[in-house]
Amino acid sequence: MDISVVIPLLNEEESLPELYNWIVRVMEENDFSYEIIFVDDGSTDNSWNVIKGLQESSSNVKAIRFRRNYGKSPALYCAFQKAQGDVVITMDADMQDSPDEIPELYRMIKEEGYDLVSGWKKKRYDPLSKTIPTKIFNATARKVSGVKLHDFNCGLKSYRNDVVKNIEVYNDMHRYIPYLAKIAGFNKIGEKVVQHRARKYGKSKFGLSRFVNGYLDLMTLWFLSVFGRKPMHFFGLWGSVMFLLGFISAALVGANKLYAISQGIPHPLVTNSPYFYMSLTLMILGTQLFLAGFLGEITSRSSSSRNDYKIEEEL
Repeated sequence: MDISVVIPLLNEEESLPELYNWIVRVMEENDFSYEIIFVDDGSTDNSWNVIKGLQESSSNVKAIRFRRNYGKSPALYCAFQKAQGDVVITMDADMQDSPDEIPELYRMIKEEGYDLVSGWKKKRYDPLSKTIPTKIFNATARKVSGVKLHDFNCGLKSYRNDVVKNIEVYNDMHRYIPYLAKIAGFNKIGEKVVQHRARKYGKSKFGLSRFVNGYLDLMTLWFLSVFGRKPMHFFGLWGSVMFLLGFISAALVGANKLYAISQGIPHPLVTNSPYFYMSLTLMILGTQLFLAGFLGEITSRSSSSRNDYKIEEEL
């Protein structure tokens, strides 16, 4: 099979028939063999019945329905496990992504050898309250991840099938799939300018909170990618540094007191010095960080996936 089109959705009953017909037209014009996988993420409208109607009229339609709303990342994860196409293409169900982009996204994977191609909505039909935070967010993501993309959160992307089978999309990590792919060893990541269409039906399902959550997820992903298998290298290092600084500071406070006593110089109690408590705090925090790294190392060594390495080829 050439292409699997994955469409996560929430309350998009109005757009589904039009989107489906558009995708089918593009596939038939280019003579692609394909499947369309809809993932109903707990819709409360008539979306599931619309999908069932589409499935009854075409064997190319597959569908997953969640009992409740879990989010876009779980929807993509489940669809990725089900996808059989050589190239997997994701798009949103709100008609802001154009299916006319599919042939070129497919070609870039098959002919140019990209592992992943991400859409870039260079011209957007969004208010400044969304475009400005988006630009800042993407700049931060580029810096932290090292993946040179302009639009991490674009839902229109294409992947080689083995990419989606070797990454785990969880929580709200869908916006960082290119980074997840890089961590998994897929380094040929490209970008294509795509059309951003004005919303025709419904309303956006994402608020400004996604930017705050996005930064937290980015920091989590960065930490796990760098120190996930070796937490002691982070916590142990900084714990040791803090404990050593605290110990040296406490020693200096004590030495200063002893020197004053030996010289007969009046000197207040050590416990009256703020430096004593600062030193003690550093030593306690250093010990706690070191123990956190030690416990993290034990947990990592006990993990069933500690030797789960991705082997691309074996002779």
